Amino acid sequence: MKVFLNQLFDYNFYCNKRLIEECQKMGGIPDKSQTLFSHILNAHHLWNARMMQKTPAYKVWQEHPVEDWGDIHYENQRNSFEIITNTDNLDQRVDYINTEGRSYANTLQDILFHIINHSTHHRAQIAADFRHNELEPLPLDYIFYKR
Repeated sequence: MKVFLNQLFDYNFYCNKRLIEECQKMGGIPDKSQTLFSHILNAHHLWNARMMQKTPAYKVWQEHPVEDWGDIHYENQRNSFEIITNTDNLDQRVDYINTEGRSYANTLQDILFHIINHSTHHRAQIAADFRHNELEPLPLDYIFYKR
């Protein structure tokens, strides 16, 4: 499972990096896309903080300038790989309090997969927003990445 999770995080890193590069080239990014991508970065950061039992530095809908996206993304990826590498038990339960103050528990494996799934979901929304703004979205499907 660790190998598969590492592959998924490689894919996630690739997609986000491509999107960051494209947005930096564009200059003017649609507002909704900027909000959604900041949210992708923040959620990844928040989940890493929960798994590492640290206080998060970002709020869930905090917006970041495009110039900061790469650094935040790299740090998120590094932390996720560290979590995967250093765990002996992906079924380990993580207790946390969500952003609304409710207590929950999930396994490391479920949280790690959620990060990938959540990012993919919002990248799809960004692609739709690009089309709405007459911009061509990047082809970021997993199968394209694996070819």
